[in-house]
Amino acid sequence: MSSCCVSFIHLKDKCPRPRGLLNLLITKACMLALLFGALWAVTGSECLPGGKVFGIIIIFISAVLGGRLLGLVRLPRLPPLPPLLGMLLAGLVLRNVPYVTDAVYVDAHWSAALRNMALSVILARAGLGLDPSALRRLKAVCVRVAVGPCVLEACLVAVVSHFLLELPWEWGFLLGFVLAAVSPAVVVPSMLLLQKEGYGTEKGIPTLLMAAGSFDDILAITGFSTCLGVAFSTGSTWMNVLKGLLEVVGGIVSGLLVGMFLCLFPSVDQEDLVLTRTFLLLAFSIFSVFFTHVIGSSGAGGLCTLVLAFLAAVGWGAEKAAVAAMLARCWDVFQPLLFGLIGAEITIATLSINTVGLGVAVIGIGLLLRLLATFVLVHGAGFVLKERLFIAIAWLPKATVQAAIGSKALDTARDEGDEVNIQFGLDVLTLAVLAILITAPIGALGIGLAGPRLLTQQVKGCEAGGGATTQDCQSQDPVICESRL
Repeated sequence: MSSCCVSFIHLKDKCPRPRGLLNLLITKACMLALLFGALWAVTGSECLPGGKVFGIIIIFISAVLGGRLLGLVRLPRLPPLPPLLGMLLAGLVLRNVPYVTDAVYVDAHWSAALRNMALSVILARAGLGLDPSALRRLKAVCVRVAVGPCVLEACLVAVVSHFLLELPWEWGFLLGFVLAAVSPAVVVPSMLLLQKEGYGTEKGIPTLLMAAGSFDDILAITGFSTCLGVAFSTGSTWMNVLKGLLEVVGGIVSGLLVGMFLCLFPSVDQEDLVLTRTFLLLAFSIFSVFFTHVIGSSGAGGLCTLVLAFLAAVGWGAEKAAVAAMLARCWDVFQPLLFGLIGAEITIATLSINTVGLGVAVIGIGLLLRLLATFVLVHGAGFVLKERLFIAIAWLPKATVQAAIGSKALDTARDEGDEVNIQFGLDVLTLAVLAILITAPIGALGIGLAGPRLLTQQVKGCEAGGGATTQDCQSQDPVICESRL
């Protein structure tokens, strides 16, 4: 036995070992094969083509590959295209390719449940990401950028969609708040890239937009939650509005109570503190979203999750960073599922050309107002004309929130079996997908192109010598400038 072990050790040292990409591919393929084998052993035919589990697995793998492939597309001096766009297109292709559609079956209830879980993760991350100190010292311009464009676009989209798409007023405002949210998944990476290169940092433009993005999304989700409660209520309009407001209050109060619980439990002397906190935060978030959906108060679940995550983060202090890191790993799993399943909800053959055309018009009109409103609202904040124009361009892209809540109304309508509301829900989902497809690449490329042209670059070497910009250094004596750099 010992001689065999010695021989194996010598043979192991002499045999070449695959490394790098080859090793990664073999490892991932082995993991997928083992996972599939375990699922097949448990679920049987459901894990074969045409089964529910098989459809979810294929969409997940396709979305991951779609995101990776799109991430490989790199243009000189431009930020990479957001991977979520590739994930969305992967689901769209799987849904609309003949024969593949028959094999990749996705159960509507499973899809809704997974998308609601992804929504819970998004809301929990948003709540953790809010900085209380930033809230206290928030400047008026940040409030204007976060609130003004969102509310104005939501109201205009509601009016335009009511007359063009013949949506009821409550559905028009619901659609407006779906489309009004900006996408941190597109804005934040682009701002970090510009910040790294020193563009706009002298006046804090990247920081301003990253901070305002979180508040913009929370406002949009709050407005959507209120409108969702009104849209599926029966009775008089005033009673429906009151019910929606009560859902908002109920969600906030519930979030405060659960958040206080998370501040106290588990105590800091417990083992596996970070893991336990992450589990409880996710469990409460998912339970809030699903429970409020079951009792017919869907609007309260999202607000409850936002509030409980924010309050828990306040109680945890600096220790929230470890929980946020674990939630980010969870999002790596749910992001391809969310965007892949959203893409798989759209059947191109059933889309009305009239709906698509008018929907693009609604989106375009809303974006135009958003551009103008943002440009006007940052006036008087110390920005020059070019910087104001850049801020307006950077406030265009939409993706994450649209994918998270765009199908929520459709899922609720399907549960109630109301054919009229199901059609309204399909219209809302269609416009949410169109908004992602149109604005995500345009926004990412627009930020990458406009940033170096419209923003002043802060040179690190000159910063030590008095905060001079590149243009300042170039206008000086080359010998002096070289010494400062």
